[in-house]
Amino acid sequence: MTDEAPGALSRSHYAALAAFRYELRRFLAFSEAAATAAGLPPQQHQALLTVAGHSGPELPTVGHIAERLLIAPHSAAELVTRMVEAGLLTKTRGTQDRRRMELALTPEAEALLHRLTAAHLEELRSLEPALVRALALGREASPETTGPAPSASA
Repeated sequence: MTDEAPGALSRSHYAALAAFRYELRRFLAFSEAAATAAGLPPQQHQALLTVAGHSGPELPTVGHIAERLLIAPHSAAELVTRMVEAGLLTKTRGTQDRRRMELALTPEAEALLHRLTAAHLEELRSLEPALVRALALGREASPETTGPAPSASA
């Protein structure tokens, strides 16, 4: 692997991407372990964070959870049902559109999410130097050697 051909990717490009993906995996592994230790399946933790972090003008819906968690709508509906049954979410009809089912955290979920988020922010702070280094590797790779991604038919 060399930088000779225009548009070629160098070993440093691959190294930068590999380093960044490694740091992401480290954070995700931490996140899953922290959620599990708190008695919460990781996907439910992600859903709670999605509801709490929603910034739209209306409360989030099952569709919003499906979109943000990259899961099928029927899977999100099942997830929400389990979370309502577990006392983590409430589901109410929208005031503007009665067909719309809006989601909110219960006080129990808020307390649980607060503890998990504090731990996650601390972990992000500890990973910050490694993430910054991984991102810097990507910037250091010479831009003139970066071309379009190879096509699937090539």
